[in-house]
Amino acid sequence: MTSYQTKVNKLSGTSYAEVRKQALVIFNQIEKRTKRKPYIRSAYFNKQKIFLDFFWVHLHQKYPRERLKRLQYFEASVDLIKSSKSGPTSKQNPNKKTEIVHRFIGLTKDKEQFSVQIKEDLRTDKKYFMSCFPSKYKDE
Repeated sequence: MTSYQTKVNKLSGTSYAEVRKQALVIFNQIEKRTKRKPYIRSAYFNKQKIFLDFFWVHLHQKYPRERLKRLQYFEASVDLIKSSKSGPTSKQNPNKKTEIVHRFIGLTKDKEQFSVQIKEDLRTDKKYFMSCFPSKYKDE
């Protein structure tokens, strides 16, 4: 599986509050473009909408240190979703048969590897950006 080289680094900062402020600036720019749910158009999914609202809910279910690690990759994840045409690994959700989870692999500008998860609901054909996180293994 090929990884996508993003044009941005991960967000800098040592505390969750610092990184969250930067991520919210990026999120608010995306959110201002629509009156409804914020979304990004994906190059891989033929310019279909990828909704961002589940990301924040999922993020707040994590421990504070884990939130910081994941949120640092928010800007790089947005760039990957917008621009990547390389295919993900896709699996059916074992808990819900009507969902498919797509996992994209990306590299930041500094060559740090991370993963982006997008959930696809097969009944509504909607896609949701669920999570981004640093990859544990360099040769995944």
